[in-house]
Amino acid sequence: MASILKVDTITGVSTAGSIAVTGEGNSTTTNLQQGLAKSWSFIEGDGTPTLTDSFNVTSITDNETGVTTASFVNNMSNATYSNLGMPQDNAEIIVMQEITSIGRATTHMVLKTHNLSGSNDSQGRSYALLGDLA
Repeated sequence: MASILKVDTITGVSTAGSIAVTGEGNSTTTNLQQGLAKSWSFIEGDGTPTLTDSFNVTSITDNETGVTTASFVNNMSNATYSNLGMPQDNAEIIVMQEITSIGRATTHMVLKTHNLSGSNDSQGRSYALLGDLA
């Protein structure tokens, strides 16, 4: 018989912010908070960048063509978080672009999108961050 659990808050027993989840095979556990994205956004390009959708992003700054700063609502605990990025899903440009992080801080991340020739490119981009919040 299946069960449904409906709650507004889940709190750990020994540490309020630590929830262990049993993994596949019932042989390992994973800390739930460690597996959640702490920030993500989709930034439209083609001219002035526009923040289309996001989580934990207060604003973006257009630094120059293809270079955008995403500022966080809640800071990261350190600047050694993991970041994943992807250029805009457009069949004509996706193979011609890559996205890199050129600056990380606890309060923001700077993203640069460029094509394979090395020129900055204003196409859209998205990213997700994994790590600990302050």
